[in-house]
Amino acid sequence: MSGFSSARQKMVDGQVRTYDVTDARIIDAMLAVPREAFVPAKQRSLAYLDLDLDVSDGGSLKRYLIKPAVTAKLLQAADIGESDNVLVVGCATGYVAALAARLAAQVTATEGVSALAERAREILGQLGVGNVVVKAAAAADGDLPNRPYDVIVLNGATEVAPTGLYRQLKEGGRLVGVFALAKPARASLVTHCHDDFGNRALFDAAAPVLPGLERVPAFVF
Repeated sequence: MSGFSSARQKMVDGQVRTYDVTDARIIDAMLAVPREAFVPAKQRSLAYLDLDLDVSDGGSLKRYLIKPAVTAKLLQAADIGESDNVLVVGCATGYVAALAARLAAQVTATEGVSALAERAREILGQLGVGNVVVKAAAAADGDLPNRPYDVIVLNGATEVAPTGLYRQLKEGGRLVGVFALAKPARASLVTHCHDDFGNRALFDAAAPVLPGLERVPAFVF
């Protein structure tokens, strides 16, 4: 077993399974997708650590792959089906999109930093992932032209209720992400049912905030 393959196995055994992730499809996806491929070369030794990994590679706007265990638990909560159409918001270099691609029929991934969107396309192409389309778009915008989606996954946290994304869900659709509207931040599941949106907290979690989904500072007299 190669060094990265061994690290991937240890990540799954030591971080993912111990975080109460039991869905065999997600575990298989995390064992199969090489996380190191989505990380700048100088940081590949950090690819399987339990941290939010900066993949900006010198860019002024910081972008991250969120912790493996949080990623896995969010995907489990999303309950992605084999025929589902999935939107990944803030995909960075495309790791979460690659995982979702092994669970769903089709994935659209958006990224607000155009250079990272191009890098995601390159990496996914090198890995032969054929059912992902990557678009340069702001996190709050989602992908209006191709809505509605069965599942929306936020690769990061939001400090505001992303209602524009809610409206891109199909009836019965699900959105998962880390909601930092208050403290402590919590991973949450939003569901669309009969023109209403329910929001259920799942577990305490922290993740870097997606650009464009920050809290607007209040004006103080």
